Amino acid sequence: MCIRDRFMDHYLIEHCAPTLASIKTANLFRVSFDTQKNLFDAVRRWNNTLRDKGVLCFCLCLHEHTALIYVVRMSRLQNDLSDPAVGEFLSSFGYTSQNAIDALLILRQHLMQSGTFPHEIGIFLGYPLADVKGFIINHGHNCLCCGDWKVYSDPENAVKTFRRYCKCKQIYRKMWEQGKDLRQLTVSA
Repeated sequence: MCIRDRFMDHYLIEHCAPTLASIKTANLFRVSFDTQKNLFDAVRRWNNTLRDKGVLCFCLCLHEHTALIYVVRMSRLQNDLSDPAVGEFLSSFGYTSQNAIDALLILRQHLMQSGTFPHEIGIFLGYPLADVKGFIINHGHNCLCCGDWKVYSDPENAVKTFRRYCKCKQIYRKMWEQGKDLRQLTVSA
């Protein structure tokens, strides 16, 4: 593995440990790249490494030398999107299908058209629907607590989840430093 690949893998582990550990639907992170070829090579390599573990990586949005990378457990996302309340919520934002791939294509379109994060993105990251709605209604203010997302309902459970994610990141960071590779750190679906 070349230095550039190891650097890119470190980004994935640092930002996506809960998804790799199968305790979260998805993570999102921004990464700098020197050339689009190198970026797409990294995403292709990640997909080749992680696909059979149930994880896929997508480049949701490209800018000059940064990309927004979405790392997802498609089976969990499909399950999240199959919730009738989530389907009704997303339909109000123009999502015409509860199929994960179709929904991701619409999300990508919303990201590229608006230039900002569409608020429904929280659904695609596995955030509770009540918190996504609360964020939209309150324009990001008046949350009960804040961690990986702004919480508008059930703060006790959210704080427990934040702690699990934090502990997971610590464990993955340590295992990475001890020489475990991306494949070894990814739980099978």
